Amino acid sequence: MNQCKDNMIGKIHSIQSLGTLDGPGLRYVIFLQGCNLRCGCCHNPDTWDINDGKEIKASELVKKAIRYKEYFKDIGGITLSGGEPLLQAKFAYEIFCLAHKENINTCLDTSGSILNDDVKLLLCETDRVLLDIKYTSNDLYNKYVGCNLDNVITFLNYLNEKNIKTTIRQVIIPTLNDDKNSIVELKKIIKKYHCIDKVELLPFKKICQIKYDNLAIDFPFKEYNSPTNDKINELYKILNKKDS
Repeated sequence: MNQCKDNMIGKIHSIQSLGTLDGPGLRYVIFLQGCNLRCGCCHNPDTWDINDGKEIKASELVKKAIRYKEYFKDIGGITLSGGEPLLQAKFAYEIFCLAHKENINTCLDTSGSILNDDVKLLLCETDRVLLDIKYTSNDLYNKYVGCNLDNVITFLNYLNEKNIKTTIRQVIIPTLNDDKNSIVELKKIIKKYHCIDKVELLPFKKICQIKYDNLAIDFPFKEYNSPTNDKINELYKILNKKDS
């Protein structure tokens, strides 16, 4: 395995010093700049352009994260989100490599649409993956994401092969993936992989509308509503129901 390089530079969008929603425990969440997809429900359109963002060294980011190490305890740590971290896989690898030198847990929040040698190296230093499975059909993926479900399944197969702990996430969007059949199909996928130990159904929200307005671009999903808590609970029941 390659050795860590203190001088590796990448581009970030922003940092959340103590996040509670992006992996286990308290997390130092780094949002990397750049995304290869254009998801209709994207909350961070300001992370799309790889040419934007702030340049920073991997070592500087880890030094900043170390300040919060006492809050991480045994399960917290660094999470890389975006944007799409896999677009800067070499940079992400350096962050995780340096984090492990400091005994800091690493978590990768990704769409799983890219798998190459750089990504595989990154995954060698990844303790947990938060993997978005946005829909359970290629048609919806092609229409509302910009890649195929097949790409994500290939990525998931690799996670399973390498025994990397995986949390599956799906944003629930009324009329698109909030029906019983969609959740049953998601359940079928999950059952195939021993690396998956957690599933999160996240309600679609439109708090990002202001970002689209500020960027003077159209929010594709502005006409969709947020699901109710009762609906989310109903879908969890379907997902967790034991097969007879």
